[in-house]
Amino acid sequence: MTFLLRTLFVLIAMVALAATLAGPAQAGDPQIEAAQQQGVVGERIDGYLGIVSGNVDPALLRKVNDINNRRRALYDQLARDTGTTTEQVARITGEKQIAKAPRGVYVMGEDGVWKMN
Repeated sequence: MTFLLRTLFVLIAMVALAATLAGPAQAGDPQIEAAQQQGVVGERIDGYLGIVSGNVDPALLRKVNDINNRRRALYDQLARDTGTTTEQVARITGEKQIAKAPRGVYVMGEDGVWKMN
């Protein structure tokens, strides 16, 4: 029972921390926020930003890649701290990011299809 409680505690902490950490990796970036509102960039279920439309300004693509790299570094750290995998942390964070995405922002679910939230 102790192992189960510890595992549950770690998962709860991981969810809370992952959701908290992913936000600052893009928070307040007007270029990303504008791209999301325009339907060019969206949140993916795997915890990373994605390009919704095909033709993207190279500067925006670099910014998306930079944010995803910073997110990955945060996920790596949290995975090390909690004894889980980067993919698990990223996935939980992706689910949280999608759940809190504002209306009108594209999100990619399990099926790999972009949908407007």
